[in-house]
Amino acid sequence: MRIGVLTGGGDCPGLNAVIRAAVRKGTKEYGHEFVGFRYGWRGPIEGITQPLDWDTVEGILDKGGTILHSSRTNPYKMEGAVEAIKKNMADLGVDALIAIGGEDTLGVATKLTADGVNCVGVPKTIDNDLSGTDYTFGFDTAVNIATEAIDRLWTTAESHDRCIVVEVMGRHAGWMTLHAGIAGGANVVLIPEVEFDMQRVSDFVKDRMDAGKSTIVAVSEGAIAKGGEMQLKDGEVDAFGHVKLGGVGDWVADEIKKRTGSETRAIVLGHLQRGGTPTAFDRVLATRLGLEAAAAVNDGDFGKMMALQGTNIVRIPIHEGTDVLKVVPVERYRDAEVFFGV
Repeated sequence: MRIGVLTGGGDCPGLNAVIRAAVRKGTKEYGHEFVGFRYGWRGPIEGITQPLDWDTVEGILDKGGTILHSSRTNPYKMEGAVEAIKKNMADLGVDALIAIGGEDTLGVATKLTADGVNCVGVPKTIDNDLSGTDYTFGFDTAVNIATEAIDRLWTTAESHDRCIVVEVMGRHAGWMTLHAGIAGGANVVLIPEVEFDMQRVSDFVKDRMDAGKSTIVAVSEGAIAKGGEMQLKDGEVDAFGHVKLGGVGDWVADEIKKRTGSETRAIVLGHLQRGGTPTAFDRVLATRLGLEAAAAVNDGDFGKMMALQGTNIVRIPIHEGTDVLKVVPVERYRDAEVFFGV
């Protein structure tokens, strides 16, 4: 069997570990051949490939990003793209695809499966917002990066008696901000799932500043103030209809300064959160998912997504990972609220 592998959407620590594991198990245990499709779904649409064998994946376990490169290409928004995928796979002798990606990439894999293309999915996202799996690889690395950033910002905040607002990635789910905020000791954590009261936040900050204490506010890029709306970077949308977010950190910082008179700065962590070397947890999780993906293809168990449930890697229908976004339950947010303003 000849198996294609692609990585779609944003880069994520651990992608290369999945590729490595799938290729090594598939070639060593099952005798299959692999080919890499470059630039996400653009690869099979245009027939852009690269070799994937035992030597190709040597030394990539600890590397961030993806050796296959990526894009946000959506075949279902391009005329003739699905037919091109089928033709190119047939011409290349590719029998099945392992699609590694988030909600959008796996959504395409679900549709292609229904259209007769043999696909299995491996979930990835630093946002940890895919259902059916307890954690996605990349999340642990991103949280550690954001936590370290907050740790470092504390020294500046305390040295200058400042309030610092840290903007963390998270469009509709605040898992990263919640975990990094709690781990980094932030005094206020603002997430998309719960609209926040800007005056209440300002009062927290003022009370701390009046007591001679500096403050850290962690805010998700998709967080919304009561009566407000998402802060947008511009009006552009990608191939999957997502607008670019940005600016909530600056807005919150400006409001705090205006309402309290306290010196306030905003820091946007941005792409720093998803770059660099994956943590040991993410390397192991990504490896286990890749191994299971190779086994699923060998078994002909198509239309399935590999998932972490408890300590086990299981297979579930791909659509179960993407039908409903996994967001932070209100009761989990209450854990962070215990520390607000103290």
